[in-house]
Amino acid sequence: MPRTSPGPTLGVVGGGQLGRMMGEAAAPLGVELVVADPTPDCPATPVTREQLVGGFEDEETFRKLAERADVLTFEIELADPDVLERVAEETGTPVHPDPETLRTIQDKLVQKRRLSEAGVPVPEFRAVDSADDLREACEELGYPAMLKARTGGYDGRGNVPVSGPEDVERAIDDIAGPAMVEEMVDFERELAVMGCRGDDERDTFPLTETIHEEEILRESVAPARASDAVAERAREVVLDVLDVMDGRGVFGIELFQTSDDEILLNEIAPRPHNSGHWTIEGCHTSQFEQHVRAVMGMPLGSTEQRHPSVCTNILGDVEERQEATLYGDDAVFAADRAHLHWYGKHEVYELRKMGHVTLTGEDTETLLSDARDLRDGLTFRD
Repeated sequence: MPRTSPGPTLGVVGGGQLGRMMGEAAAPLGVELVVADPTPDCPATPVTREQLVGGFEDEETFRKLAERADVLTFEIELADPDVLERVAEETGTPVHPDPETLRTIQDKLVQKRRLSEAGVPVPEFRAVDSADDLREACEELGYPAMLKARTGGYDGRGNVPVSGPEDVERAIDDIAGPAMVEEMVDFERELAVMGCRGDDERDTFPLTETIHEEEILRESVAPARASDAVAERAREVVLDVLDVMDGRGVFGIELFQTSDDEILLNEIAPRPHNSGHWTIEGCHTSQFEQHVRAVMGMPLGSTEQRHPSVCTNILGDVEERQEATLYGDDAVFAADRAHLHWYGKHEVYELRKMGHVTLTGEDTETLLSDARDLRDGLTFRD
């Protein structure tokens, strides 16, 4: 693809932190970004050419975005796949990954059924529409189990553990909508792999260990503290998942390593993912550059890891919504091989993802300890 100025334009539905980091990765490639997001002055605006203000189901906004772009993609699953498909057909602007992939991913039950039918190993699951359905399913799957909203859940929201029969009514009330229940997996560790689909290429980034608390990702460790056999099996599963997906792009694929070293699929995000943020400093090609390359039809970049990396999320630590001011960041800037990524969100509230810190080095355990120390020194409390 010959380089020109201005270069080709990528239209992105969503302008949050993923759109921001996508814009940072696209600029050196000569690719310009236009984003569409309902929040004025969204986090991506400082590093993109233009923001269109409009909702994730707003057909007029999507059409304007398509008219300004050579290719469309999305950084949030709230994008309406039907509208994307319609706009793509009317304007001739391709969408990657394919809206059908987004349609599959948006409903966790549809996602699990599609992957199970394709032979991808998944936890046992059941559809549930009522408390009676949940009781019956848990009698088959056993307690404890995990009840999940079929749509709209993220960062642990929409997931409710069911420890015993006494929790059934409360769990159904908490979900308050269509749901599915999964067996509670006895896992050794949670893992993630960023899978990549190009025109005629498939690849994976190195296996990442993901450490959660209250079902929110706190740290990512790469390479994962798992055996070579586990890493190879995870890669095999991810390549099978990519065969089910339609369209080009990067896919965040979350996995469980069970206590007997089996790999089970947890969930898929058809976009760059929090568990892959470490690749910005840790790999020759970041997940964001890879996504831009893939959706624009460029050859994929090298996914080789340059050095061990640990990434820790900066989460809101205030109870009330307030203007975002981060304190304690001097220590991050003073630390060797520490990299602060600030997402530019104007407001902070409890557990909101506001940024991340990545440390690179040689010894994983030291990196993890140092990353936690730096993270614990950051606060939004004055």
